[in-house]
Order: sequence, then structure tokens, then C-alpha cells
Amino acid sequence: MQTVSCPSCGAPVEFRSHASVMAVCGYCNTTVLKEADAVKDIGKMSAVLEDYSPLQIGTSGVAGGRGFNVAGRIQLRYDAGMWNEWFLVFDDGATGWLGDSSGLYTLTTERPAGGALPAFDAIVPGRLYQIDGLTFTASEKRTARCIGGQGELPFRVGEGWEARVADFRAGAQFVTLDYSDGDPPVVYNGTAVTLEQLRCQLLRDDEAIKSSAGRYRGKLDALDCPSCGTQIKYLPGVTTSLVCPACATQLDATGPQAQVVAAGEKLEAVRTTLMLGAEGKINGQDYRVIGAMVRADDEGSEWTEYLLYNTRNAFFWLVETDDGWWRANVMHEWPAWSGVGARSVSLQNASFEKLYDYPATVKWAAGAFNWRVSVGDLVQVSEYEHAPTRLAAELTPDELTWSSSSKVAFDQVKAWFGIGVRPEARRSGSAPMRTDTIVKGFLWAILGLNFIPVLFNFSGSIIYPILGALAIYLPSQFMDIGGKGDA
Repeated sequence: MQTVSCPSCGAPVEFRSHASVMAVCGYCNTTVLKEADAVKDIGKMSAVLEDYSPLQIGTSGVAGGRGFNVAGRIQLRYDAGMWNEWFLVFDDGATGWLGDSSGLYTLTTERPAGGALPAFDAIVPGRLYQIDGLTFTASEKRTARCIGGQGELPFRVGEGWEARVADFRAGAQFVTLDYSDGDPPVVYNGTAVTLEQLRCQLLRDDEAIKSSAGRYRGKLDALDCPSCGTQIKYLPGVTTSLVCPACATQLDATGPQAQVVAAGEKLEAVRTTLMLGAEGKINGQDYRVIGAMVRADDEGSEWTEYLLYNTRNAFFWLVETDDGWWRANVMHEWPAWSGVGARSVSLQNASFEKLYDYPATVKWAAGAFNWRVSVGDLVQVSEYEHAPTRLAAELTPDELTWSSSSKVAFDQVKAWFGIGVRPEARRSGSAPMRTDTIVKGFLWAILGLNFIPVLFNFSGSIIYPILGALAIYLPSQFMDIGGKGDA
């Protein structure tokens, strides 16, 4: 380890790895560049935004039998959200990166490039590519901007530095191609991990987070919509995009003050079955409904998706459809397929057959999300089934994601959320019939049957069918009046 004095304030700046070429002074945020035996001040680096990650400089762990320490990080932002890249230094001197996005973690290490690699502009999410003789699906392509950094880093980076990266998936494996310095790209092998698998030590606890952020991780805050004044509750540092439930204005909540991204229009009120802010206990863990959106397909069928958040676990969705409720989780291990349009996919030796292909459009959204959501957002969905599980691929021009869902009984949802559950909301094409409507229809049917004898019997006994018909008709009318009075 090498310790130098900050050229700006004189504070000690440590370089733990010989691979590090720059570090950010922890006292004045000066970017210190190491050149031969000298150091150089190359300007200030913006402090990272408080995002409630449990990781910090000095966190240690084990990966692949090798110990590591977190030495630095950069914070990156793209059109739909932001994420952290933590710089790792292994005990044997090797380095790597731990991607940190909304509670999902990916560990990557650089490796030599082998064979031809696609140009950045030619990469299309959803298509298949050959990388080192293996077939991968392009999962994401993004251009991101550095908005902050801390600790030491293996290359020169400053505020405004752009990263151009593309991710590729095959089962549990993925490859990242980094085109930030042009072609050919730097190649990283990666895998999805959890902090428990990495046996991480020296993570920040809630008290440490409170001391740095002034609030507990996961505690709701509120702000007034700049457009209409409606109060919006959100999780500072966790949910970066807000949608006003009254006027659909989009807000960016990554900074100290929320900024309007796009003005919205007054929307028809939507009554969701799960209320925003509803709290429930699922498998012994506390979850909160922080966002909801209504989506529709090209035939007009609608469903509601609820985003659930827990302070230590990844986000997941509860989906309310015409055929019941489903719990959906983003998949770390992807199924094998032949690409967009595949009639079947396979996962863990099980074959999933295609059910549907359809476009899904956001019709209404409200609350807080960990990526930017707006009315009109469109994805192409392909669903596959191997009972009782369904897999869904959602494709946009920039990203492909896979999720796995399983059926959940409405009684279970009510047990989880209690008073946070309203009677199931009426959805397009599936409006529940009121009980009095069903009964009234039945009574009118009997009334019609009672008049059949009248048509063939003109004797004195006609009075009995008439009296019977009135006995049915009058209760039906009273029921109708009562129903109008209840509306």
C-alpha cells in the first residue's frame, strides 16, 4: 500500500493496489492521479449520492476462494436509472468489479478478448451472439455518465466520463463488453451473486446509514408534486424515479431536491386493490408497496403490477390479472432459447412452451420506482409455461429481461397485507356482476315463465298467474331502487 498527501488539502490518500492509478481524497474530493513517483491534482470529483447501499470502502469478502477488499467506486447514471460499480482488490493482487443495482449484485473480472466481437452500435438486445465460441443473448446496451466517485480506481475517470457497455447472458453466466475506450472492447466475465454468498464483512448497518444520511434505510419520505401539489411518498436513495398519482408528472429523486423530468396530464383516478404504502409480512420479511402501474395489451386487456420493497432483499412484483394473482421475480439464471420468436425455452432440464406474444403498454403509473416509468412505455412480451411456473421475456430497444412467476391465492395476498387490501379492483373486460343484478335477472326469468300459462288460459284462474307475477315483479323493482340508492 502506498500513502501520498493530497495535493489540494494535504490529507493522506491511500493506494492499496498497484493497479490503481487514481484516488479520490476522502476529505476534499480532489481527484489524485498517480504518475510514476509523483501525484497530480486533476480537479474535484462529485461526492457519490447517498443510495443506502450496505457496501462501503473497506468491505471485505470471498469470491472463488480468494479474499477481496472494496477499494473504491464510481456511480453511473443512464436514461432510466443509476447504479454503482465497486472496485475490488483481491488478496493475490488481481482486481474486479462488483455491480450494485437496486439490491442486485454482479461480480465481474477482466479477461483477455478472444475472437471477433461485435461493434457497439451493431448490438441489438434480444439477438444471439457468439463470444469465445459460446452463444450469448444480448441483454442490455447502455451509455452511462459518471456522476460521482470515491476511493481508488484503476483508470482515470472524472465527472462526465462516459461508459459504453453491453451485457450478454447465457444461463447463469454473463459477459460485459466495455467500449468506453473504443474498439476493441474490454471483456469481463461475470456472475450474479449475493452478499451472503460473498461472505461480506464490514457492511454498513442501519445506524451507520442513519449517521451518514440522516434517516434509516427504507424509511418513507414525502414531497409535494411541483406540478399539482399532491403528496408523493418515496424511499430516498432507493427509488430514483417518482410518478405523481394525480397528474402523472415524472420526477427525478436522485439529488437532494426532486426535479421534474416531464410534465404530465390529469389522469382518471385508478382504484387499485393494494394501496400504495401498504405494508405486509411475506416469509417473515417486511415488505411495502411503493409503486403501481396498469398495463394493457393490444386487445385491451388490462392488469395491475405492484412493486414491493424490503430493506435487505431485491425488489419483486405482485401482478393482479383477470385469472388471479402472480408473484414475479427478476431471473438471475436465464433460460436457453433460440432467440426472439422461439416456440419453447428450457431451464433446469424443464421445457417451457410458448403461451403468448403481445405488446404491453403502461396506461397508468403512480408512486416510486427504481427506474424511470412513464405512461406510454411499451415492451414486447413473450410468455412461456411449464405448470405451475411461467417465464416472461420483456424486450425494449435497449434491454431484455426475464422474470419467473407463480400463482398466489387472493386469500394469501389478504393475509400478507391485511387492511392494506381493498376488494379486488374491477378491471377492463372483467367487471364483477353485483349480487343484486344476478338475483334480479333470475326473478325476471321466472316472471317470464309465469306469463306462459296466461297465453293459453283465459279462464277465471288467470288471476293466480297474475298475482304470482306481481309477487316476483315488485321485489325486483324494490331491489333496483335500493341499488340506485346505494350507488
